[in-house]
Amino acid sequence: MKKLIFVSSFLMLMVFTNAGFSQAVGGKIGHINSLELLSLMPEVKTADEKLQSETKTLEDQYTTMMKEYETKAKEIQAQLETMDELIKNTKIKELQDTEQRIAKFQAGAQEKVAKKQEELYKPIYEKADEAIKAVADANGYTYIFDTSKGGIIYAGTDAVDILSLVKTHLGL
Repeated sequence: MKKLIFVSSFLMLMVFTNAGFSQAVGGKIGHINSLELLSLMPEVKTADEKLQSETKTLEDQYTTMMKEYETKAKEIQAQLETMDELIKNTKIKELQDTEQRIAKFQAGAQEKVAKKQEELYKPIYEKADEAIKAVADANGYTYIFDTSKGGIIYAGTDAVDILSLVKTHLGL
């Protein structure tokens, strides 16, 4: 019974606290799931397709390089016992060079995909952000929370920055 009273009291406190918070910040509070919004934007599908195409091309090149490496490794392995020491060292060096080229390619490919992703998605994120801000301004919202990230994505012009108050409180 005590647990039920505690839970009821806690829920009532949360309701009153949320209502008081909205009034305390001096405006309306809204929220949006930005990931859901992005999933509804047709530009995302186009960007995804372009990024997948770029990734596929790089994966194909990587696969070709790996096959080349495996072929060289098998050849060396098969002839290792009968190879002259100088030839063996040269072949091992060639194999190591191929490993380094593959590692360098892989790092470059990851960087290239990341840059392409940023290039493709940046205008989409900006468009979504501008739309959220326009709706917030038009409807008088002071704060908009992003439920997919758990953070504030918009603070209206009448929002209060309490940084100076917190600095004073901490003696900074």
